[in-house]
Amino acid sequence: MAGPGKGPGGAEEPPPLLVKIVMAGESCVGKTSIVRRYTEPGSPPAGTAATSYLATIGIDFKVKPVMFNDTRVKLQIWDTAGQERFHTLSTSYFRGAQGFVLVYDITNLKSFQSITMWMQDIYEKAGDEVDVILLGNKCDKESERVVPKQKGEKIAWEYGIPFFETSAKDNVNIEHAFSILTKEILEKLFCCLLADLSGSELQQAELKCELEVLVFMEPWRRNAACLVPRGGRDLHNSLL
Repeated sequence: MAGPGKGPGGAEEPPPLLVKIVMAGESCVGKTSIVRRYTEPGSPPAGTAATSYLATIGIDFKVKPVMFNDTRVKLQIWDTAGQERFHTLSTSYFRGAQGFVLVYDITNLKSFQSITMWMQDIYEKAGDEVDVILLGNKCDKESERVVPKQKGEKIAWEYGIPFFETSAKDNVNIEHAFSILTKEILEKLFCCLLADLSGSELQQAELKCELEVLVFMEPWRRNAACLVPRGGRDLHNSLL
């Protein structure tokens, strides 16, 4: 029987890749409910008596282990407070993050109008190349909606970031949104490693990176992509 950290053959397994993700957005938009729905699938749905969460005070975080293309990944998800009095503390945790989940409430116009401010804070503290997804939460409250879905899509398009409407209560798009963000972060990290390679190693690594990107693309993007293996069919097959 293999010991801790051992693979099936007894070899040492590499430690999981640690990825820091930060939740951002105004208070009471549902950031904590989203995090708990994603990291604790068996917990009661948000909005029930058992899940009447208080506004986050300062900072909290959860850990979610996932697998991405046979790579073990540990997502460290930081849940920040949205209240103005905690703004300086919350944004101090933005540094060093590889990804952000920016959330607004489709029933709260002010939370949507603050997206620009939050994006400025993210770019200032974490750089403008960091991966961000935008979530319009509480889509289960359609009768109370004040922010049309088209507005969320438009502002996400302007920033060039993915957008989803979600419901922590009904578990709508939560898993998918985090999967897309994780995919984008890891693709960027993997391709950045190419800078340390050269010659044939670089050629094969570049092709492997392109192939992995295609594997995790949505079908319509994968069909539209034009990939011509630099090393021919033999190299292509050796990397699959």
